[in-house]
Amino acid sequence: GLWTVQFTPPPAGLPERATLQLQRHAEFSDSLAGTLSRDMQSVAAPAPGHASQAALAGDLDEGMLLLDESSDKVSITGTWNGEMVAGSCGRVYRGVWKDTSASAAPDAPGVAFTLTRLP
Repeated sequence: GLWTVQFTPPPAGLPERATLQLQRHAEFSDSLAGTLSRDMQSVAAPAPGHASQAALAGDLDEGMLLLDESSDKVSITGTWNGEMVAGSCGRVYRGVWKDTSASAAPDAPGVAFTLTRLP
């Protein structure tokens, strides 16, 4: 399905909001795959190593969401670690996004996100 994500605060060089399209992985039925779309034109100085479109793959298991993001479809440029919000019936997840691109500082802090399913 289609999801919107809000970062608080936005990651350096990336927009505050993005859209995710997630579906069951074509090869691994217990996993997820999809795409992340960002409006990089809305950022004054876009972060190197990140693209407006990125591939996503990961797992959803017992309310825990774990995704890897790749802006170049080769290396992992971001990781998502979230947990379903109690009472949201699987429609809202909160967690931490981590920049793992080559341009990220080794001690870069994680960024809080809220992922909400769109109708």
